[in-house]
Amino acid sequence: MFGRKKNEPIEFLKLDPVVNFIESAGGSMVSNNILTGKGKLTWALREESINPIDNGWRFLSDIDDQDYVDDAANHSIADFNTVANIEPAVLQIYGRPPGTDLTLTREGRLAWMDNVSGQELSL
Repeated sequence: MFGRKKNEPIEFLKLDPVVNFIESAGGSMVSNNILTGKGKLTWALREESINPIDNGWRFLSDIDDQDYVDDAANHSIADFNTVANIEPAVLQIYGRPPGTDLTLTREGRLAWMDNVSGQELSL
């Protein structure tokens, strides 16, 4: 539905300048819908890192469906600081451990909800 054609160039958001909030924050897997501005960052999952550069964070957007998520071409690796420049709320969760599974809600105010417990994070 929101996928792109093979070899179609991706027009990422222009972030100038990119603020470096966290030194050596590492790379995150990010939905291209977030990086292009088509969708809002909504889900944040932290897995075990697969290499020293990977910080384990995986970010998905509000418009990503299962077919979109299943296609590796719909994701890019981005520095965590790039993601924080698009959605600063991720700075609140950077130190959370692997196994973290969160939804960013926007009902009246931004709040991180734990998808396992159903409770709002106290930050």
